[in-house]
Amino acid sequence: MGSQLRVYKRRIKSVTATKKITKAMEMISASRIVKAQRKVAASTPYASELTRAVTAVATGSHTKHALTTEVENPARAAVLLVTSDRGLAGGYSSNAIKAADQLTNRLKAEGKDVVTYIVGRKGVAYYGFRERPVVDSWTGFTDSPTYADAKKVAGPLIEAVVTDTAEGGVDELHIVFTEFVSMMTQTPVEKRLLPLSLEATAEESEAVKDKILPLFDFEPSDEGVLDALLPRYVESRIYNALLQAAASEHAARRRAMKSATDNAEDLIKSFTRLANAARQADITQEISEIVGGASALADATAGSDR
Repeated sequence: MGSQLRVYKRRIKSVTATKKITKAMEMISASRIVKAQRKVAASTPYASELTRAVTAVATGSHTKHALTTEVENPARAAVLLVTSDRGLAGGYSSNAIKAADQLTNRLKAEGKDVVTYIVGRKGVAYYGFRERPVVDSWTGFTDSPTYADAKKVAGPLIEAVVTDTAEGGVDELHIVFTEFVSMMTQTPVEKRLLPLSLEATAEESEAVKDKILPLFDFEPSDEGVLDALLPRYVESRIYNALLQAAASEHAARRRAMKSATDNAEDLIKSFTRLANAARQADITQEISEIVGGASALADATAGSDR
């Protein structure tokens, strides 16, 4: 019994140490969520105004531009998957990967060849382990992305869109990321970024909605303005997606660490009860041995007196 009691005490000590770690990680994630939410809120006005400008220019222009013109028979699509660099976030990365797989299967069912770009070590490791081809990947900034990171990601994607498919380019660009809804809800979503859907952008831009756009004169040219605006539009959308994903990652990690902390507390209570029961059994056994020994000694003494 004594050895069993030592085992329970050792387990209680181990789980208590783990509980301290998970509790600390929970508090760190909770503090980072607030910062991530502020960044999302700060990026929204810029993204909205840029969406309004792009929608106005694209609507007022009759120029066929590679970033706004729908290909009649799209043959190749690019999918940008946003995952996390670190684990211990529950099903955050796996849910985004599942959403990307569903999108890929749907695009392939439409007869399109799909190429994949990945943000985050978890996605890179997943595709690498399964030996799936990845055109490009970026890591090291998923928990706190900057606009420079979004620009770095957007560059090769825009280049792929403006390149002919025969030379390795794509006709469409999709992004899969986890949208931050609330502290308890984060939803994997997929959106098509390019070619630009004027109906979709008009719905997203409150400044354009239900309004008739005026006529525009473009300097130096329609195509020049689109060349300048649309890359910024893609960068802002990717930046917003990275910020949404970062907030979702911290919220998922906070929830996972809270669950781990609660489970650790339950284990400590369970092991404490078992340790108390083992201790009680040891005490009972010792008392029984003492009583039995005293009784045997008394019987031996009585026998010698006779």
